[in-house]
Amino acid sequence: MAIASIKEVAQLASVSVGTVSNVLNRPDAVSPATRERVLNAMNQLGFVRNESARALRSGRTRTIGLVVLDVTNPFFTDVVKGVEATADANGMIISLCNSDQDGPRERRYLDHLEEQRVQGILITPVEGETQRLEQLIDRGTPVVLLDHRATVRNRCSAAVDDVLGGGLAAEHLLSQGHRRLAFVGGPHTISQVAERYKGASETVKAAGGVAGHSAAPGGASPDADEVPSLVRVDVPSLSFASGRHAAGSLAALPAEQRPTALFCANDLLALGIMHGLTVAGLRVPDDVALIGYDDIDFAEAAAVPLSSIRQPRKELGRTAAELLLEEIDEGERHRHRQVLFQPELMVRASSVRR
Repeated sequence: MAIASIKEVAQLASVSVGTVSNVLNRPDAVSPATRERVLNAMNQLGFVRNESARALRSGRTRTIGLVVLDVTNPFFTDVVKGVEATADANGMIISLCNSDQDGPRERRYLDHLEEQRVQGILITPVEGETQRLEQLIDRGTPVVLLDHRATVRNRCSAAVDDVLGGGLAAEHLLSQGHRRLAFVGGPHTISQVAERYKGASETVKAAGGVAGHSAAPGGASPDADEVPSLVRVDVPSLSFASGRHAAGSLAALPAEQRPTALFCANDLLALGIMHGLTVAGLRVPDDVALIGYDDIDFAEAAAVPLSSIRQPRKELGRTAAELLLEEIDEGERHRHRQVLFQPELMVRASSVRR
């Protein structure tokens, strides 16, 4: 059975094709009685609007692109919910793309979204503000950075102060009496990882300690216990599996060399490390204290409730989407804004000495 045409709807409702078009695109321009008659005709005929044709005429779809680092991370699940709620309330839909922390894959998605003539793009970039993003903006596609601070004034961003968050984590671990600290994260080309490490290292240095050592898992170098130190343990991705692998290497170190406290760049890493340490026979927090980042729902529900740095995940998504929709509506009149949220320390059993 063929899909009914707009002309057939107009005939059944006894109105012009232009009136049907107004009901679809500018419903406020049509009287309530006429609008109801047209909608009843659509329902009776099973009419489905041709979005491709509408996009061909207008040059844009009703879609916004959303590119995230890792759809398996519950942090981004909540961010997406925030974006989706705002998009839905404004008659838009989202096209969700997972870069999987891979630069070339991210660029392929950006190419696809531009070809699809999306209204705009929200992105948590893998490698920061690249030339590809500049090209999109120059060619008329609005771009808002999500969970990434804009470094220039000609774009909007919604992010969290990750330097402050890293400082909160290190300050808490130092307050518990730890002196051999390690930051576990990577790759450091991801700005959130780099900024969280920066905040932690600055805090350790301000406490009279040393930071900046870079080590592969298991390559940590010891420091005198009375002098705070922060070792950087690099991992290939912000995943549970990377955390579990790093835990095995750290657990193999002699007790006098092993860090007594770990700050992980996100909760998935921390939960993987917790699992790996437990398998290796080490206790959290008695042998190794642990703090993560994001405060996903699984953090509090872990076997040992995980301390974490909380981010306003849904609010982050909602704000980024609002910024993008404002830019789409206002065009050249739009004034770019960079919204920065404050993180919050959530202390639980994994980092408190008993």
